[in-house]
Amino acid sequence: MKLSTGFRDYLFDLLSPLGKIETRPFFGLAGIKVDGAMVGFVRDEKIYLRTDAQSRASYTDEGGKPFTFEQGGETIVNSYYTIPDRLYDEADELLSWVRTARAAALKAPSAVKRREKNERKGRKSATSKKRPRA
Repeated sequence: MKLSTGFRDYLFDLLSPLGKIETRPFFGLAGIKVDGAMVGFVRDEKIYLRTDAQSRASYTDEGGKPFTFEQGGETIVNSYYTIPDRLYDEADELLSWVRTARAAALKAPSAVKRREKNERKGRKSATSKKRPRA
């Protein structure tokens, strides 16, 4: 789903204090990355942020809904939730929620696994430099 230029500019302006902001395709949606971590996505100009067990109640307490999809006749619920509507007008608080989403993204099992894999790759390539032939 293509992100409108206006909404993309809004996101970049709003989130720029957090670091490098990127948008990229994310399962047909517009993913939001902050300093390399996928913190959320946009669907129909609604922001969904990554949650974890500690942060999820903040979303549900304010009416946040999880992103769901159908797969194999089953409804799949994931860890991305809509933000409360009030946050669109409360930039400082939205930044706080995005920081929390980034922390959740960084400690997610898939992210931990990916970092460990990249670290192993880095160590392996550093120790496997070509040696001169005799």
